[in-house]
Amino acid sequence: MRSIIVGTDFSEGSYVALEYAVDIANEMKCSIKLLWVRKEKKLVSAEHMDEAARLAEDKLQQLCDKHNPSLTSGTMSWEIKTGKVANVIGEVARKLDAPMVVIGTNGASGFEKYWMGSTAVRIVQEAPCPTLTIREGFDLHRGMKNIVVPIRENINSRQKVKPAIEMARTFHSTIHILGLWQVEDEAHSVNTYINQVGRLLVEEGIDYTCRVRHYENYAETLLKYADEVKGDLVVINTEQDRVISRLFLGTNAQQIVHNSQIPVLCIHPEDIGSIAR
Repeated sequence: MRSIIVGTDFSEGSYVALEYAVDIANEMKCSIKLLWVRKEKKLVSAEHMDEAARLAEDKLQQLCDKHNPSLTSGTMSWEIKTGKVANVIGEVARKLDAPMVVIGTNGASGFEKYWMGSTAVRIVQEAPCPTLTIREGFDLHRGMKNIVVPIRENINSRQKVKPAIEMARTFHSTIHILGLWQVEDEAHSVNTYINQVGRLLVEEGIDYTCRVRHYENYAETLLKYADEVKGDLVVINTEQDRVISRLFLGTNAQQIVHNSQIPVLCIHPEDIGSIAR
């Protein structure tokens, strides 16, 4: 049985992510691997590092004891690794063939939000599978009734539809397709694309709605629409191929991960279908 990877730093945001991951694991019939990454700090004594690891072990076991009874198909286990957070999470996800990585982001503002959010961005870059980011303070009891999927005129835009379908089928959700164009020359192609997506959703038996809007700020327009339809999840792609995305996540993707009040599922183009395997 495959395991969803949940990264934790014992913050409130990571606890929210873990609780949400339990619901997802139950629906997807997966186990959970809870991961704490011990950072390499040369200026801290070995004794202090060992003490931190012992405290982490206690907290990880407590979290497993708390949540294991709630898992209906799999189990929750924990592991401590040493290294850079994003690299380690990516390596573990690859080794375990994880269907998803789930991480929390905090609700800070200003520079702190950017600084903390940058860790989430690096994890999205490194993960070999879809990554779900969940903001601290998100209402866990909302479920996943409404999934928002933006479609634009670019080669990768429609590739996020298949993972969205799998999530919608798993959680019995409605998909809200939002066609977005920036210059008028794009409008015709966007309408063609969303019609194609609509036909696919009908074939797959997925309930859906469809809207088309002009945008000046892509992330702002998308998140405003998600709020209008009471979205519970936004599915985006990283806007870049794997080689480039390891160095730089698309600006729009960064803004959405930083600012979204609801969970964001980030897909690399080659991640298509990995949720459903």
